[in-house]
Amino acid sequence: MTDTLTDSYHRTIDYLRISVTDRCNLQCSYCVPSTPFAHMKHTDILSYEELLRLVRVGISLGIRKVRLTGGEPFARKGIIQFIRDLAALEGLEDLAVTTNGTLIADKIIELKEAGLSRINISLDSLHPEKFAQITGKDLFHEVKRSIDGALEAGLSPVKINTVLLDGINGDEVENFARLTFDNPIHVRFIEYMPIGQGEGPAHSDLLAPAIIKRLEAIGPLVPIIRSAHDGPSQRFKFEGAQGEIGLISPMSNHFCATCNRLRLTADGHLRPCLLSDAKVSLMEALRGNPDDEALTALFRHAVSIKGQRHDLSGHAVQDMMCSIGG
Repeated sequence: MTDTLTDSYHRTIDYLRISVTDRCNLQCSYCVPSTPFAHMKHTDILSYEELLRLVRVGISLGIRKVRLTGGEPFARKGIIQFIRDLAALEGLEDLAVTTNGTLIADKIIELKEAGLSRINISLDSLHPEKFAQITGKDLFHEVKRSIDGALEAGLSPVKINTVLLDGINGDEVENFARLTFDNPIHVRFIEYMPIGQGEGPAHSDLLAPAIIKRLEAIGPLVPIIRSAHDGPSQRFKFEGAQGEIGLISPMSNHFCATCNRLRLTADGHLRPCLLSDAKVSLMEALRGNPDDEALTALFRHAVSIKGQRHDLSGHAVQDMMCSIGG
């Protein structure tokens, strides 16, 4: 019989986000510092075998959804075989990847055949020049190839994650939203979060209420009922649209009451909250040849320190987004 992970506030934890690397081929201004910083040493990053063992332990505790993140997950060698190995695990119901989309245009079919359920592609501008300004690389057309390829391959849904930045891409809300009319694309607008040492704005006025007002000028928004494996987004669609709109609003509307996730960093820390520096190290125990009960205890400890809600408005998270995994 499968055990479950339940925190002090009666939230069931069934979703694990795994950062497989802190390395990325882009340098998004709000994520990566412009000043030099040290990446994790290769010896300090969990091997795929170690990650698989931790996922098996997680499944025994009720984890049913896994999402791979980075850095950029496809910057790590062997990631497609790792996806195959994860997809083969009994009890895992949903396997997804969040990627910047610049390295996978020619790998879409292979990813689908490996067992990937869904794909999220981060895209903060529909203009190549602005994309290069935000990311530091002129790779917009590679991302577009990846999105088109995922749609053609029938990966469903294809999600686009867009972080809204005042004075940079705020004028593109409507154009992103219109993508959902003719394509089964799910656009997720994400309120900017001042995390780590990135150089995004100190704050943003592009919050959910203002975004909804602009979307309603296009047409009526129809609410969508949450499904079993949903994350924190508020979901809507326009009448007659093939796709949908999602709003992820950690700043204007705390979704902590429904949070169902843990994060595993590439260097072996379980973080119960993205917007907190609290974490539990698994590395020493994992490499000390523990039994599964010891690892189970660490999972339970991480869940036990999960706060009722984040306090990002009063406390800046120190770790970089590229090392946490988003």
